[in-house]
Amino acid sequence: MSNPRIVDGTTVSTTTDDQVLDIPATPPGDVRNNAYSTVGSYFSPNILTAAIIASWYMSNIGVLLLNKYLLSFYGFRYPIFLTMLHMISCACYSYVAIKFLEIVPLQHILSRKQFMKIFALSAIFCFSVVCGNTSLRYLPVSFNQAIGATTPFFTAIFAFLITCKKESPEVYCALLPVVFGIVLASNSEPLFHLFGFLVCVGSTAGRALKSVVQGILLTSEAEKLHSMNLLLYMAPMAALILLPFTLYIEGNVAAITIEKASGDPFIVFLLAGNATVAYLVNLTNFLVTRHTSALTLQVLGNAKAAVAAVISVLIFRNPVTVMGMAGFAVTIMGVVLYSEAKKRSKVTTH
Repeated sequence: MSNPRIVDGTTVSTTTDDQVLDIPATPPGDVRNNAYSTVGSYFSPNILTAAIIASWYMSNIGVLLLNKYLLSFYGFRYPIFLTMLHMISCACYSYVAIKFLEIVPLQHILSRKQFMKIFALSAIFCFSVVCGNTSLRYLPVSFNQAIGATTPFFTAIFAFLITCKKESPEVYCALLPVVFGIVLASNSEPLFHLFGFLVCVGSTAGRALKSVVQGILLTSEAEKLHSMNLLLYMAPMAALILLPFTLYIEGNVAAITIEKASGDPFIVFLLAGNATVAYLVNLTNFLVTRHTSALTLQVLGNAKAAVAAVISVLIFRNPVTVMGMAGFAVTIMGVVLYSEAKKRSKVTTH
């Protein structure tokens, strides 16, 4: 799922998961990394980087599979409440990582205007993540990932509609296989569910909208927040936004969960583990970018969708067709072509 990221003043398209926040990065010289520099002194840089990349893969794929298992197979049919738990977890872990581990310097919200901008981004983020989690109740992970790969298509549309930004003809042509692959996959998906498909498309569009709106709202140097700091502020706002919706739509879900836990303590382990992995997605996303580059993250993300699809098929045994696999492959190929076309257009522009 490709979103723009600003690295050292250069906008790069990076691939992220539903839970990951694509935020303008703080200049490398401003980032304290005491905890990880200590770890790095015991291991060679190559081993440390390989371990971080492996952790990124495991956390990204892990949160997808855990969400699918909880919402579809385990019978915990409360996607809004689950998303709220993710946000609470991200808020708590972010505070510990920034305040005590000093992974990055603590940045403060400077004005009411900046607060409202972050709140608006939180609302869009909530919509995207809730839709993504809801779709996992109805769709296999493989199809969910295929739809999510169309994020560049929606990003290009929103960028044009909101900012009137036009891409080169080469970039727009590269988006055609992205859409064509989803058409192929949808027509041949044995477990196709219309509502699940629509909310998954809504989640993908929400991610794209957030990346475009974020570029508009947090453009000034004074308002830029590092990804870990933005997560620290967005997560509790998102949890507060989700609270009335989960109470209205999902009922007294907290009491229901406590009642379930009294009869099956395993659900406590599942929910706690799921919420922890949701935070690790954000942490490892930052660490991969810091120890490699945003371009490496993009390449890894393109492969991640395919790996997640294969693993989900092996674990959940959902049926797949040759046409469906071909459609997924075409979509991934389109994302790669889009990324290459964007890089070439930036080189030409500069």
